[in-house]
Amino acid sequence: MTTSPLAPLQVAGRLDRLRARFDDLGIDALVVTTLANVRYLSGFSGSAGVVAVTASGAVLTTDGRYRTQSAEQVEAAGVADQLEVAIGNAEAQRAAVAGLLEAAGATRVGLEAETISWAAARRFQELLGGRAEAVPVAGAVEALREVKDPGELDRMARAAAIADAALGEVLPMLAEAGSPSLTEAAFALALDTAMRAGGAEDRAFDTIVAVGPNSAKPHHQPTAARLAPGQPLVVDFGATFDGYRSDMTRTFFLGGEPEGELARVFAVVRDAQAQGVEAVRAGVEAKAVDQVCRQVIAEAGWADRFEHGTGHGVGLDIHEAPTVSQLGTAILAAGAVVTVEPGVYLPGLGGVRIEDTLAVTEDGSRTLTGFTKDTAPWPSPPTI
Repeated sequence: MTTSPLAPLQVAGRLDRLRARFDDLGIDALVVTTLANVRYLSGFSGSAGVVAVTASGAVLTTDGRYRTQSAEQVEAAGVADQLEVAIGNAEAQRAAVAGLLEAAGATRVGLEAETISWAAARRFQELLGGRAEAVPVAGAVEALREVKDPGELDRMARAAAIADAALGEVLPMLAEAGSPSLTEAAFALALDTAMRAGGAEDRAFDTIVAVGPNSAKPHHQPTAARLAPGQPLVVDFGATFDGYRSDMTRTFFLGGEPEGELARVFAVVRDAQAQGVEAVRAGVEAKAVDQVCRQVIAEAGWADRFEHGTGHGVGLDIHEAPTVSQLGTAILAAGAVVTVEPGVYLPGLGGVRIEDTLAVTEDGSRTLTGFTKDTAPWPSPPTI
């Protein structure tokens, strides 16, 4: 796979963009404990870290395991002059945060309400003593992450390209459908290995491979079930590249083309997904995209068999804002990245889901996941 240079990540302006939200959030400081948000603001990708931000300063705290890594990544992100890096044990890290907040005279300190534990929130309140109040805040950094910069989009496109290539590499295995060794778990392992070999740092999430009746379970975990002719096969997977993720689902049919009710399910889901993709553009309500897909499936008589939202945002996390569902409240913005993944699931028979990851543009979208949606694209498919 040929690769082109990636645009740099634009980390340097993120702390100021966050500070610009403080008044609306009713805070004068924010303690960031969600690791994806820590990485977004600082460039640091370690497994333990906190970023505290005030109107005029910021500190990243972590432990001695990450002394060198944190300094290197903060420098590489171009924010070494914007935040201090404090290394030490838990007590020293708390002291660094307390010192920053006290120096700033912070009186209302935001904590990430949707991710911080009760125990951690109590510790931070104790740290603040009577000098300041801990305030629950939701989506402070996540709202900034919704619109991706060119560097983020490049990394997501690279992750998607790695996943596309990996599926193309392992798909010929399906010509051996019926072999005792070709199981859901074996195919998932081969796909995960191919993504790693192709440059992924990890899977984007636990790969889903679901055959036959298992394909009617949207989040099925791969088992020893054999991939046999005459069955649908759902493959839902993605790659992670430099922290950013891709997400794609394809449903194949083993041993030829589907017939009867399954053939109609394939056709309806393909149509719903195509219409959903067509509906994505800047200025559109996220729930309107969901409605487009849901209406196609409802008109086919399977409204109660489309049992999840149409999609979700993707980025440093596999599920992030905006939510593309009946409950979604967001207006899609250019630069947002969302999935469109309608599905129909018929217990005992099987299911079909088709999913792409899309970058929202002013006049539509750019599809990052490009693998064919043919039901049997591998060489010489077996006969039933």
